[in-house]
Amino acid sequence: MRLVIARCTVQYVGRLEATLPEATRLIMVKNDGCVAIHADGGAYKPLNWMNAPNTIKESATEWIVTNPKGETLTITLHEVLSELNEEFGVDPGLTKDGVEAHLQELLAASPETMEEGLRLVRREYPTAIGPVDLVCRDRDDQVVAIEVKRRGEIDGVEQLTRYIERLHLDSSLGAIRGMFVAQIIKPQARVLAESRGFRCVEIDYDSLRGMAPDELRLF
Repeated sequence: MRLVIARCTVQYVGRLEATLPEATRLIMVKNDGCVAIHADGGAYKPLNWMNAPNTIKESATEWIVTNPKGETLTITLHEVLSELNEEFGVDPGLTKDGVEAHLQELLAASPETMEEGLRLVRREYPTAIGPVDLVCRDRDDQVVAIEVKRRGEIDGVEQLTRYIERLHLDSSLGAIRGMFVAQIIKPQARVLAESRGFRCVEIDYDSLRGMAPDELRLF
């Protein structure tokens, strides 16, 4: 991980054009080549970013980040205030809570509850940035990447987006579509997911584990 705090301006050119005027920001370069630019606020979401794979060309005053799609992110450095390089090693990945892990397990055993004709290829399908919860094939034999959450929020949609980008690097998988599955999907997350072509599915956890509607429940 490389962390640079600098006064900089940023110009993105790709599907659209966007400019960040001069200000002090954090530039983060991850080991896989992902570049993200953060302000001092706004939680996890960067002001601008380029997902891996990327090529970075550096000079004393400018970084030019390009990707295979032809998008470019030009970072002009006016003053570098701090720089840190640190090796993180292999991350063990996110540990899901009990309900979320069990929900994933139940869906892996009965993928047709998400969509008729769906069949499991693999649970915890490995990628360079972490495992995809479920990878299935549909009735047309198309690959379906599935992110499973107890509560579906925007960060889960972003996670699924990154996984699909990694899966697209494997040409043997062919076309890939995404499915966002949760007990409850927040409206903002649904809008974002559907704008990216993902199918949204809400699952009743109690019904999935065989609990009848009229049975007593602790919560």
